[in-house]
This record gives sequence, structure tokens and C-alpha cells, in this order.
Amino acid sequence: MNLRAQEGSKAGPLALYGTPVVSRLFVGTAGYPSPQVLSEAVKASQAEIVTVSLRRETAGGRMGGQFLDLVSALGVKLLPNTAGCRTPRDAIATAEMARELFGTDWVKLEVIANDDTLQPDVFGLVEAAKALVSSGFKVFPYTTEDLSVAERLLAAGCQVIMPWGAPIGTGRGLANKQALMTLRAYFPGVPLVVDAGIGAPSHAAEAMELGYDAVLLNTAIAKATDPVGMARAFSIAVKAGRIGYEAGLMNPRDMAVPSTPVAGTPFFDIE
Repeated sequence: MNLRAQEGSKAGPLALYGTPVVSRLFVGTAGYPSPQVLSEAVKASQAEIVTVSLRRETAGGRMGGQFLDLVSALGVKLLPNTAGCRTPRDAIATAEMARELFGTDWVKLEVIANDDTLQPDVFGLVEAAKALVSSGFKVFPYTTEDLSVAERLLAAGCQVIMPWGAPIGTGRGLANKQALMTLRAYFPGVPLVVDAGIGAPSHAAEAMELGYDAVLLNTAIAKATDPVGMARAFSIAVKAGRIGYEAGLMNPRDMAVPSTPVAGTPFFDIE
């Protein structure tokens, strides 16, 4: 595939596997101080899609049986994930259980290779993606910013790619901005979502200004001093970044360019 200019679809709604999505901010549900704060933060974020870990909920997390009732009341679409899975077999089994429990064929696919960085096992990820797509799942793969891996995931049948900005929970923002720009340029028509590593609203705005279609984050909101206020801030930042991208950002310049022309400026010689 030849490198193409970063065009993409600047206008029109976002569609994921044929489902129109208005909000370009997706949020997680882990780590909030209480179910009430979670509910208020999701509402403040205006997110339509929230992720949930099957392992945490079925293990009797802090929200226990209240969780399904809580998210149902929010009117959001659930994106179950396979967080914590270390092998393709484990991820496939978890996805199948999530489809039964949550009643959706959407799945955020995670196959983790390293406990310290939570870096995806890209080989296992592609293997699991192929199997899940063949079983009717609509797969949202959490991956690195590697171009060749993205190509293999698309060939496996994924219609959305979710590269990390930085390792999960680090809050470092876009650690490899150039690689993310390359992905956007190579796949102008593919929905791309920056997933993980976002720590500040400015990071989210930057991702959107690159032409990414959405941002997915959890820790930066859930662990904030004021999760509801932070959710609102991210909602505004994502909108601002997208509007800026659609409006056409100016290109950086090496030299200063005066905003007021100097040609024809009166010159006064005072002795």
C-alpha cells in the first residue's frame, strides 16, 4: 500500500461497523470511587460507548450485580473487552462469554504480552482477531502503532483499528506521534481510535487534530480529583480537536511570516 496524503473523511458522522456514532469520546468504567461517580462522569463525558471488563464484573467487582442496571440506565452501548488475557485462546473464550452476558457482538480485543508495559501481543492479537471475526464478532483490536500489524488486522476482517497513544495508565499522551500520523495517512478511510495512554484533555485534542476518529480512555477520568469535571473537559477537548481538524489546521513554518503585509507600509523619516 502506497503512502497517501492525510485526507480521510473530514465531514459526516462516524460509523463503526455500520453503527452511526455522534460522540467521539469513548470511556472506560474501571477505577471510579463509586457507582454514582461513574454514572455522573459518563453523563458528563457525553460518551455513547463505554468499555467494561468481563473478568472484573464476573469476579464480583466493587459494583457487582449493579453494573448492568447502571449502564442500562445510561443508555450507552457497551464495548466488552478481554482485558487481562494473555493468550488468543483465553481472549476468544472471554469474548464468547461477554457476548452471552452483555448481548453484543462488539468486543475490544486485548491480548497482552508484557505485564509491565501491558503491550499487546501483536501475533496473538491477529490470531484471535481472525477467529473472532469468523465467529461473527465485530472486533475493536487494541494494538500498537505498528503499520504492518494494522494491515494484518484489517486483512483479518477488523474494520476499526485502535492503536495505543502510550502504555495503559501512563498518561504520557502520544508517545510516537509520527507513527500515528503514518497510520492515519495509510488508512484514510478506516476508523482509527487512539486507545490508552491519554492523560490530559490536550492529549485527546492533539489526537483528534491528527485526524483520528475517536479517543478511548479511562484512568485520566476515573482517577482525577474530580472525575465528573475531568469527563466534561475531555468531552470539550475531543470536540475542539475534531472541529480544528475539519476546519483545516495551518502547517508549521520554519520562519516567521507577518500577519500584516509590509508592502506599501508608510515610512516616516523624522529628523
